[in-house]
Amino acid sequence: MKLVSFRWQDKDSYGAVAEGGVIDLGPRLGARHPDLKSVLAAGALDEVTDATKGQTADVGLDDITFLPVIPNPSKILCVGLNYVAHRDEAKRKETDHPAIFTRFADSQVGHEQPVVRPRVSDRLDFEGELAVIIGKAGRYIEPEDALGHIAGYSCYLDASVRDWQRHTGQWTAGKNFPATGGFGPWMVTADEIPDPSRLTLTTRLNGKLMQQADTDLLIFTLPVIIHYISSFTELRPGDVIATGTPGGVGSRRDPPVYMKPGDRIEVDITGIGTLAHPIAGE
Repeated sequence: MKLVSFRWQDKDSYGAVAEGGVIDLGPRLGARHPDLKSVLAAGALDEVTDATKGQTADVGLDDITFLPVIPNPSKILCVGLNYVAHRDEAKRKETDHPAIFTRFADSQVGHEQPVVRPRVSDRLDFEGELAVIIGKAGRYIEPEDALGHIAGYSCYLDASVRDWQRHTGQWTAGKNFPATGGFGPWMVTADEIPDPSRLTLTTRLNGKLMQQADTDLLIFTLPVIIHYISSFTELRPGDVIATGTPGGVGSRRDPPVYMKPGDRIEVDITGIGTLAHPIAGE
């Protein structure tokens, strides 16, 4: 099942992707579960399935404004340097633990919404990633139990303002400019992706292949990441983990390749779909 958050007729809602568009679940379930995060918090995916049975699309995909899959996550946790090729191009040493940084929820934008290059920089870089959406709360989650805490998967564009990222040894500034975190187009529920280590992630800029890797190349696997993160913070339904980007980022090319207004970036993951954004200037 593909679940999407969207705006239609000036109202924010969520729904299930169906043939020809989206089944709007707001009018059907909104009194109990006003948004997708609340569905996950209530463990109500079965209610969603029941509410879609025998239903046809209420609105076409071309008629909605996509929102970030989870517009209001309590936490967005990102993993840095999690593919060997990217770690090597960044000239970073091997580590025993994953590098974790955070994103703010209001830095996110939905599918086909503009990703914005800020006026203070011309070094807006692309990073295509697999996103994990947590469906079951947990602390000190053991690796063998970790996949059972995942509600679903999506595509993520962790766009980075590279000069601001490197002002100091902390990455926060370069990772949190408004409208730089692309998230979508939808969440594919975990039952449809039984083995997330067998996906192929591809990033294209203006149709040109820039990044491609299979997720079995992750240095720290999803169970390891979830175990590590849940050791220092409780993971809760709706939390988002961006699991790292492959090699090929623009800042490490010769000459560097940065996104500029008028460009189009796409992040494609097999079994999930394609997240796309036009690039705009602030």
